[in-house]
Amino acid sequence: MKKTTTVQNGLIWFGAGVSLVEILTGSSFAPLGFARGLAAIVAGHVIGCILLFLTGLIGGRSGRSAMETVKMSFGQRGGLLFAALNILQLAGWTAIMIYDGALAAGGVFPAGHWVWCLVIGGLILVWILVGVTNLGWLNRLSMAALFLLTLVLSRVVFGAGTPAGGGLGEAMSFGAAVELAAAMPLSWLPLISDYTREAEKPVQASLASAVVYGLVSVWMYVIGMGAALFTGESNIAAIMVKAGLGAAALVILILSTVTTTFLDAWSAGVSAESLSPRLKGRWMAAGAALLGCAGAVLFPMDDITGFLYLIGSVFAPMTAIQITDFFLLRRDRFQADFDRRNLVIWAVGFGAYRGLMRLDFPLGCTLADMVLVAALCVLADKLPGKRRR
Repeated sequence: MKKTTTVQNGLIWFGAGVSLVEILTGSSFAPLGFARGLAAIVAGHVIGCILLFLTGLIGGRSGRSAMETVKMSFGQRGGLLFAALNILQLAGWTAIMIYDGALAAGGVFPAGHWVWCLVIGGLILVWILVGVTNLGWLNRLSMAALFLLTLVLSRVVFGAGTPAGGGLGEAMSFGAAVELAAAMPLSWLPLISDYTREAEKPVQASLASAVVYGLVSVWMYVIGMGAALFTGESNIAAIMVKAGLGAAALVILILSTVTTTFLDAWSAGVSAESLSPRLKGRWMAAGAALLGCAGAVLFPMDDITGFLYLIGSVFAPMTAIQITDFFLLRRDRFQADFDRRNLVIWAVGFGAYRGLMRLDFPLGCTLADMVLVAALCVLADKLPGKRRR
């Protein structure tokens, strides 16, 4: 298998970070003011990206895909539950990203929502058929264009003058803001190993992936917050049109959607291989892209809050168990059918997450839930009786 370089991994996660969804999410921080909003954005990304690095390192060191590393904690059949759930959430993300990208592109050039869905979906298929290890010049050219055009967008947003004085909505608590900032890096936890497993240098590739993604994602959040503060407008497409960006706006919106959504569709295919070796990842990824495109055309996807919280409640405790098993307990259940202990702990973590959502923690509920789950893993390992490793 052809190995990916540290630079290639960094480019992949640069593309993941440049995202319309992240810009739109950043606009929600405006009521906090620039200083507190920036502090919450940075705090959330530090938490999320440390976990992203550790999760990616598991895949890099083991040489296994994300869902295969899950089997190291839950067993061969136990891991199938999370592979199936991951395919569903990645297909959902594919549809949401195409839907949002098509809406934004339509705001610049109104060719019809379904037309833009087909254009974006078609480009995602091109990325899939080329393959993650063969993107080469295509990825470099895309990233260079995104970098330059995002600089232009930043200049437009922050050159707009003084912050808007009101009408920015009700301020969320600082803890809720940290949780919202952490949501994006945390959403990548169930798939980063699909890319670091092929890295020549796992530590460097995992670190580059987490750092590059974190910096770019913070940048996108700040652009969104700055757009609301300095222009009083959270619709990025409208800001681009008013600034006269025209074709450049379309390039930013479409390329950022494609480079991010490609990772979701590709990992859906990799997760399908974990369900059965007879399933071919590239073609399953293409199927996920087509399914997402159809969903984006047929269904409205304007409110994804419940979807985000569901992802967190499923995958935050799962990842906490993986990190604890791999780095602290040195516990590997890859050869077992099920690991009932970890499945029970995951179920407790899932329920705890849903309960903690009702409380306001200074650093968000995800971190609190993962600490709880990790503590349960350590305690269970110290219980008397036969230990299985």
